[in-house]
Amino acid sequence: MPSTPGIRSPSHRRRDYAGEVSTRALPDLTTFDAVLFDLDGVLTPTAEVHMHAWQAMFTELFAAWGIAPPYTEADYFHYLDGKKRYDGVASLLRSRDVEVPWGDPSDAPTADTVCGIGNRKNLVFERVLREEGIAPYPGSLALLDKLQAAGTPIAVVSSSKNAREVLTVAGIIDRFPVIMDGLVAEQQHIPSKPAPDMFVVAARMVGVDPARSAAIEDAHSGVQSASAGGFSLVVGVDRGVGAQVLRDAGADVVVDDLAEFLD
Repeated sequence: MPSTPGIRSPSHRRRDYAGEVSTRALPDLTTFDAVLFDLDGVLTPTAEVHMHAWQAMFTELFAAWGIAPPYTEADYFHYLDGKKRYDGVASLLRSRDVEVPWGDPSDAPTADTVCGIGNRKNLVFERVLREEGIAPYPGSLALLDKLQAAGTPIAVVSSSKNAREVLTVAGIIDRFPVIMDGLVAEQQHIPSKPAPDMFVVAARMVGVDPARSAAIEDAHSGVQSASAGGFSLVVGVDRGVGAQVLRDAGADVVVDDLAEFLD
């Protein structure tokens, strides 16, 4: 599926909103037609579980295959964060000049294919999620309460195929009538972030115009996606990638926690 046509350029969106951003600390999110949330690192701290699962899997894989340089935390932010699982695998392997067959999502975790390697990582993630559970960030949960009390539509836009499981474990899945995740994107052949399509299609599912809606992301690829999608406001949540990185990717404002929108 090609990138969605007819969306406003990020520069146009920023010109429309720049004056408002400069005259007040943070906008009132209840004034937007809808607010679309990334999941991992925005609503729940699952980004840390993903990071640990990727590191464990790739460290073992690189050692077994004699791949150099070894996996580092920077690889997560550069090649994996915010992307669909298999796209991230292919991107990271390509950075080491390694090409393997794409395979099929049904591949066993032992298969030396992009899909098999992605499924291998997912086993680690699912085990940690089951054993340790997950809870929403308190500030994010409070913001959801505020938006829902105001009647502002909300949705989840996550590249993860585990999004519904994470939302269920976190006890907040019933809050989101629209969930655009990695499974839906794969079934509908929707390009992964940083392409704008996941956010744009999710906005259509909610029944709103991106140009009158807000998007919240913690990954630079996700910020790029929402920015390219022409959203009126793109909020970056800095959970470690760096505030300037998020601004450079297109975030209009950057916060450390969504509780900052409660004042």
